[in-house]
Amino acid sequence: MGIMSGHQPSHSDDYSPSEFSHLQSELISFSSQPSLQSVPSLTSQTQQQQLYLPSSSTTHHCITTFKGHTSYISSLALAGNFLFSGSFDKEIRLWEQNLNSEPDHENISNNVVAAGKGAVKSIVVLGDKLFSAHQDHKIRVWKINDQEPHHRKCTRLATLPTLGDRAIKLLTPNNQVQIRRHKKCTWVHHVDTVSVLALSQDNSLLYSVSWDRSLKIWRTTDFKCLESVGNAHDDAINALALSHDGYAYTGSADKKIKVWRKASGDKKHSQVATLEKHNSGINALALSTDGSVLYSGASDRSIVVWEKDNCGNMVVVGALRGHSKSILCLAVVSDVVFSGSADNTIRIWRGVDKSYSCLAILEGHTGPVKCLTAATDGYNSSNTSTSYLVYSGSLDCEIKVWQIFIPFL
Repeated sequence: MGIMSGHQPSHSDDYSPSEFSHLQSELISFSSQPSLQSVPSLTSQTQQQQLYLPSSSTTHHCITTFKGHTSYISSLALAGNFLFSGSFDKEIRLWEQNLNSEPDHENISNNVVAAGKGAVKSIVVLGDKLFSAHQDHKIRVWKINDQEPHHRKCTRLATLPTLGDRAIKLLTPNNQVQIRRHKKCTWVHHVDTVSVLALSQDNSLLYSVSWDRSLKIWRTTDFKCLESVGNAHDDAINALALSHDGYAYTGSADKKIKVWRKASGDKKHSQVATLEKHNSGINALALSTDGSVLYSGASDRSIVVWEKDNCGNMVVVGALRGHSKSILCLAVVSDVVFSGSADNTIRIWRGVDKSYSCLAILEGHTGPVKCLTAATDGYNSSNTSTSYLVYSGSLDCEIKVWQIFIPFL
């Protein structure tokens, strides 16, 4: 059964007690807090008041809707002509981006490529491997089978931490960490929901963050856990973004963004900055292509824009306002920012000289928009505009594919 907008889960809902508890924690990020007033707005007063008039030169439409998941969509990942989706129903599905034809409803029941033991929270794809983060505290590694186009089932390669990693760490007492009063485990374990995964620029490292407040780094070749930053935050970590120049940004329910870096010659990451402006838990982070601009979305309904100053420090430029409820997800392609919200809409933003405008509002979902991914559409761009394809996953259990034409500046 899917979670619909306004639906409050109960124990009669086919969820186990642990899943019910997870849902209650998840709903906290959907609850909107008072708007952030301490940061100047980068959008016009008219757009803040939602007297929004769409730009006559920016056009958009929903191309198709993918249906098949039986619970909310938590993560989306593009891989060539295919889209992977992860859901609270514990399944990972594969969708072919044949956008010129209707979805093949006969094959929808066959597009489940993997299923774990816990709700899927995040997925990333690296070549023929897919990494998935789960509510049951595990990260799973899958091999994508591309031999049979219509039956691309994934084979599980490993569960992180691997048995070898766990065994080696168990033999040494100083590898044990206290997680509760009478319980210890090795530092390679996440001990709560793994919320987000991200790959380093060179794809050699996988970063994971968790509701256990830790940040861990894994090697993608042999899946070994190389490092763990315990108590990285004071509350659950819900967001993660990596820059091309080695910075890691983590966003937490503690209202803080922390900046981490492993300096040359150092063995471990160290905290280099704390960014504080939001007055509620942070749900999403995204970086510009060159890493000079950071966007953070929170339950205070604001997207804060941070830019690097001449000293390389992130400083607040202002905020993007317009959503009426919590910001749940962000994506950046080129100079365009996409935001998904608990108000069931997606907004498209573009900034020029630190002045931003909302180019379009995508409406169609009947539940909060939990995840987004986007890419330029090289086949349909013209001499006057760029075409983008935006993929949105929602609590209405549907994935929508949108096409947007944005004129050149």
